[in-house]
Amino acid sequence: MAKQRRRPVRRRDRKGGPTSIRRKSCPYCRDKIEQVDFKDISTLRRFISDRGKIRSRRITGACRRHQSQVARAVKRARELALLPYVAEGGGDHRSGRGDRGDRGDRDR
Repeated sequence: MAKQRRRPVRRRDRKGGPTSIRRKSCPYCRDKIEQVDFKDISTLRRFISDRGKIRSRRITGACRRHQSQVARAVKRARELALLPYVAEGGGDHRSGRGDRGDRGDRDR
């Protein structure tokens, strides 16, 4: 008799474990909001990181439809100078990957 192969287990099919956390519900669907308003800056700030990047759906919990509307609204608000493109200065510019090229410890 031939040996049966097991189908590979997909990550979302597994029960229990650290990945069994329920997905966040979309804040716009929860409040029954059809369109995301680009003038609502306080709400849009929740979808932007401290560096000024648009957060992903996985982090915000927004559905696909509303996440694309949020991205469009953030871009419009940036264009009208309601939101910044990048975070304000004050942080150390060497945090992260560091300087490109020049190591700074060489003497010349």
